Amino acid sequence: MSSSRTTEDTYEAQNDQRLDELHSKIRTLRGVTTDIYDDAERQHLTLDDTGNSFSSLSSSLSQSSRRAAQAFGLSGAGGVRQMRIILYVVGSFLAFWLVWKTKEIWWVSESP
Repeated sequence: MSSSRTTEDTYEAQNDQRLDELHSKIRTLRGVTTDIYDDAERQHLTLDDTGNSFSSLSSSLSQSSRRAAQAFGLSGAGGVRQMRIILYVVGSFLAFWLVWKTKEIWWVSESP
């Protein structure tokens, strides 16, 4: 009987040891799960802050473009003004190009 009692004690000790190992693994798994949850929450808050920043930037940029359109007369019935500005820009580029080409002709013809 003593032999079966020793075997039972051995099995009981092995069960206790494996139960402690399992408990340790469960504790580790719970810690990892908690860390993952905390990290996900931090990332969620960071994404919310980033989204709010982009929304703020978008509204600020929208206001700035509206103000620029008003300053250049491009808003409302400013279609004529817009066309006039485009013509001024194209005309000035054309004038600079003509002056540059004319200058090349005069400079080239003066050299021996």
